[in-house]
Amino acid sequence: MSDQVSYQEKVILPRLPLATYQELATHLRQLPGVETKLIPQDSLQFDYQESQVGGLILTYDSLELVNRLPVTEILKYYSDRYCSSCLERITLE
Repeated sequence: MSDQVSYQEKVILPRLPLATYQELATHLRQLPGVETKLIPQDSLQFDYQESQVGGLILTYDSLELVNRLPVTEILKYYSDRYCSSCLERITLE
C-alpha cells in the first residue's frame, strides 16, 4: 500500500464531441502521474448540441500534480478552442 494520497477532479466541457474528449483524455494520460476516465452522458434526451460525454475524471498520483502547468494548459487549450472557455473543474472527495 502506497503512502501517497491520490487526488481526483471532474472536468466538464459542455458540447465537446466524444472524439475530442477521447483525444483530451489520451493527451492528459501522457503526463506522468495523471490517469483519466470518461464519464457517460446521463441525459435521457439526445441533443446534437450537447456532448455525448458527461465529463472526464482526472486522477493525480499526488496533490502536487493538480495545478501543474501542463494539465492546466491542456485543459485551457481544449476549453478555449472547442467551447469558448466553458471549462468546469470539480474537486471529488
